[in-house]
Amino acid sequence: MALKDMLFELLAAPGITGAEDDAAAVAARLLSQYMPVRRDTLGSVIGETDGEGGGVLLDAHLDQIGLFVTSVTDEGFVKVSKCGGADVRTMACHEVCVLGNEPTYGVVVSTPPHLRKGEDAAPKWEDVAIDVGLSAEHARARIKPGDRVQLLGKPREMLNGRISAAALDDRAGIAAILRALEILKEKNVHKKMTVVFSVQEETSGGGADAAAFQSDDETAIAVDVSFATAPGISPVESKPMSAGTLIGVAPSLTRSVSDRLEQLAKDHAVSCSIEPMSGSTGTNAEGYAFSKCGKKTGLLSIPIRNMHTSVEVCDLADIEATAQLLALFVEEEGQA
Repeated sequence: MALKDMLFELLAAPGITGAEDDAAAVAARLLSQYMPVRRDTLGSVIGETDGEGGGVLLDAHLDQIGLFVTSVTDEGFVKVSKCGGADVRTMACHEVCVLGNEPTYGVVVSTPPHLRKGEDAAPKWEDVAIDVGLSAEHARARIKPGDRVQLLGKPREMLNGRISAAALDDRAGIAAILRALEILKEKNVHKKMTVVFSVQEETSGGGADAAAFQSDDETAIAVDVSFATAPGISPVESKPMSAGTLIGVAPSLTRSVSDRLEQLAKDHAVSCSIEPMSGSTGTNAEGYAFSKCGKKTGLLSIPIRNMHTSVEVCDLADIEATAQLLALFVEEEGQA
């Protein structure tokens, strides 16, 4: 399957943190082409293969940010809080789908500019309301507190191989791992591997923590997204899009793994940049580095713009570069 088609299939399924079943079903079906697949107690999708070497675990998270229903008002408006790192400043006029008894389309209410008084202060979550076009009675019959709300952003192909969609964080990482498995299959490489498409990264990282405790692989590579340069974003805090994968260097990461990834990229002409992080990576990498007895851990990231919105943007070439480097690392057993 072409990389773009696979990514679009992954993007089509909702998977708000803590309610990842739809996204997990798609990811499990795609992963099952390469290895036996199961789901653990938390719901993460896990595939395992026997083969040579001490084992490499590859992780990307299934869940996406969204909203969490807190109540339905007497006027029929749905009140919400964030589920994961949703930004309240971007919510006004958003198209959403409330995933209640049945999917219910809605829009986030916005005050018209004609009625605003002076300079509005930054909105607060208690001010956010969704209009689903129903009375309170009918809304409460199909929507209840705890239901998730999906931010709608139809996947679209832009020019020059770029994609805009919700949930590129981190379906792009899942696509990179699946593409790496296809490369390894084409090369007839058989190594001991575990693949984890983990749940609950956006709120706790608990899916990775649980998966790490189950695994006896010696090395782990987390695959996630990071900040691409754009107007208003410091180049110190971001990396260029369309320039390849990002190799993390951080206190929690094993430096020999980062160095090995960099050397493989140089040896095989895989486009990459080094991404230094002086503290926590903010990804599942720490879950694998520190759980149980620990693992030698690396991090590859795909640069995206507009993170945690319904119009995230990435470049397919960066996903491909990430996949190529993952495949090289697994093939050489992560000799770090």
